[in-house]
Amino acid sequence: MLPIITLGLPLAASIMVLFLKKKQIVKQFSLVLSVIIFITTLFYYPFFYNLTSDLPIKITDTLLSFSMDGLSYLMLLLTSFASMLIVATSFIENQERSNIFYSLFFLTIFALTGVFTTQNSLMFYIYWELALIPVYFMCGFWGGKGCEKITIKFFIYTLFGSLIMLSALIYLYVKTPYPHSFNFEVIYKVVLSGSEQSWIFWAFFIAFAVKIPIFPFHTWQPDTYTVAPMSVTMILAGIMLKMGVYGIIRLMLPITHLAMIQWGGFASILAVIGIVYASIIAITQTDIKRLFAYSSMAHVGLLVVAAFSMNKIAIQGVVFQMLSHGVNIIGLFFVAEIFNVRIGSQKIGNMGGIAKIAPKFATFFIIIMLASIALPLTNGFVGEFLMLLGIFQTNFWFAILAGSGIIFGAVYMLWLYQRTMYGKINENISSFADLTINEILIFSTITIVILGMGLFPSSLLNIAEPTINQILKIN
Repeated sequence: MLPIITLGLPLAASIMVLFLKKKQIVKQFSLVLSVIIFITTLFYYPFFYNLTSDLPIKITDTLLSFSMDGLSYLMLLLTSFASMLIVATSFIENQERSNIFYSLFFLTIFALTGVFTTQNSLMFYIYWELALIPVYFMCGFWGGKGCEKITIKFFIYTLFGSLIMLSALIYLYVKTPYPHSFNFEVIYKVVLSGSEQSWIFWAFFIAFAVKIPIFPFHTWQPDTYTVAPMSVTMILAGIMLKMGVYGIIRLMLPITHLAMIQWGGFASILAVIGIVYASIIAITQTDIKRLFAYSSMAHVGLLVVAAFSMNKIAIQGVVFQMLSHGVNIIGLFFVAEIFNVRIGSQKIGNMGGIAKIAPKFATFFIIIMLASIALPLTNGFVGEFLMLLGIFQTNFWFAILAGSGIIFGAVYMLWLYQRTMYGKINENISSFADLTINEILIFSTITIVILGMGLFPSSLLNIAEPTINQILKIN
């Protein structure tokens, strides 16, 4: 029954909100539905939090092609929690035809739920593509200036990568014993030669590299993040890019293990280049939303280097950091939207001295900012520490170069905070209002999660560990 509810609720929500007309009712009802979806996800927690088990616990439903182990559950937990935060933060936006907007939003959540819980590679592809379609329309119809051209670029990039991935999945299907199967467990057992693994590796890598994104497949990201509505930017950065990292762990590690050894170093070099490149570009940004976009690219580059290290500690860090980054980046983009709503601008030069007139906002901003630069006792520290430790055990230089992103991150984040919160009060923000009660509740929730994950990381790390062990043992 739970699998039916898990997949059915977002889809039902998408249909229900479509028939509502009044904007405020649509928002309130969407928030209630997102809370219900998140609470439903919490019912799974007792099944997976089992410290005595060395084998991954699975909840399956063959009819729905539904299979959820610890890794899938953590991604589902991120999806449901992030979607609840996104709906809550969207109250400060003013979308026209909000019923259609939220219907597309919940359709995206349905597709993301499918990606993270299916045991069938064909369904994985279908859900993967389905997640793209509503985001395309949300960007195209509710985006900012120039959104049409930018959205088409985003769509073409991701569609191209997806079709390459489909060719690899079909090839794997044909290679399975008769009767052929798209089931993950069957595909994992397919014996592939070195050359076969190599081309499948690159087919998967290109698809995932576009979605994450990894240098040089990143060019769609900054523009899309900047012109997209805040809610869509949060979906892309907070949840959707994790599809690519999840794909590396779920598909590439067990299927192309030999090719990972052969080509993983080159892929890691691309990720390291992206970390340094994005960090330097972030330092030069004058638009706060673009700065956060490049910051996100730098952070996920470290995820990729850690995943390709094929080190257990590093991959545990990857899984934890996917959750941490999802929460933190939503908080940062909410900060950017508050600037946009309060002063009608995202230009850093139009801000200054805000801490003097909005101390509550300044306090929450610095907490989220410090988490994003991996301050100890925050969620960002746990994931990045584990990743760097694991990378260091496999390649010292990758650890040094990838770790430079943390130093760069401290530079541009502290610079940003100084420019916006301290100094002389800019005339553009003289009437800047401090946080409302609703905004305080949202930031308080994010803060509690940041500190809770930082102080009690084992509550999540233990859930994914058996699945990671199994994936690493397949080859």
